[in-house]
Amino acid sequence: MASAKIVALPMVEKHSDPEPAVAVVMPAAVEVSAAETAASAGAPIATSELPVPDPEVAPTVSLTEVLRSLLAKITRERIITAALACISIGALFLFWYVGTKYRLEFYIRFKNVPTPYEVYQQLTQVGLSNKYLINIAISVRRILLGFFIAMAIGVPLGLAIGKYQRVRDLFMPVVEILRPIPAIAWVPMSIMLWPNNEASIVFITFIGAFFPILLNTIHGVHSLDGVLVRAARCLGASEFRLLLNVILPGSLPHIFTGLAVGMGVAWVSLIAAEMISGQFGVGYFTWEAYSLVDYPAIVLGMITIGFLGLACSGIIRVVGSLLMPWLAFAPGGKR
Repeated sequence: MASAKIVALPMVEKHSDPEPAVAVVMPAAVEVSAAETAASAGAPIATSELPVPDPEVAPTVSLTEVLRSLLAKITRERIITAALACISIGALFLFWYVGTKYRLEFYIRFKNVPTPYEVYQQLTQVGLSNKYLINIAISVRRILLGFFIAMAIGVPLGLAIGKYQRVRDLFMPVVEILRPIPAIAWVPMSIMLWPNNEASIVFITFIGAFFPILLNTIHGVHSLDGVLVRAARCLGASEFRLLLNVILPGSLPHIFTGLAVGMGVAWVSLIAAEMISGQFGVGYFTWEAYSLVDYPAIVLGMITIGFLGLACSGIIRVVGSLLMPWLAFAPGGKR
């Protein structure tokens, strides 16, 4: 019978709470380039071991990106506005074309009215001639002179009349007497008053633009909120500061309305004066064409007047939007 051998095993101490393991974070090894190592060791640096800089890439602007950014700026509202403008102008030309093509006669007669193509041919003949361009330049110079003189007098006088009762009592009776007289009725008087035709035509243009500018400026001062004026006075604003910083900015919308209306009346007055007593200008060009029975030239002169008036009114609107950016947030504004 085999005897059993008993081996004594060492006793193992039992720890109730083993010590938690502590993670030791070793610092990352710092990569040293071969070039730096060689430099630190004093060895010569091989050219092939030097870092090669990235080549500079010139910024390029593609035409597609430019067109895409431009299209992004064109909002849907602008597209609709441009489409409606094209429709209205196109409808006018379509009515003209149909009337002249079929020589319609119903209350109005298209028998002697030139077609759009005949007017286009007239434009190609005289559009680049010196006579036509000189007439346009003379009319623009006259309208600018008369309009700016009317603005320089009408706006300050309107502010003073609207602000001060005594000034209003002094000037308004004269204004109310002269205002109903149409500008065309001033032609004989202006010929007697001024030494030459040029000054008399500018004066008639001034008369046409002056009263709309003056009356709209007065209305702008009267429509100003009185709370703003009282607040400025409570804050210690002087009379000049009050006029410059409160009354004038508050009246600007009405002033620019008067400028736009005055520009239209000024063109009407200018053309009438040029037809009666002028020797140059778009009005004289149109009247001369009528005297020579040159119907396409008559229509060309009318279209020229329309586009010049449109350009002047557009400039006034652009200047007004730049001086009054807060109107874009008003009811009915673009923002």
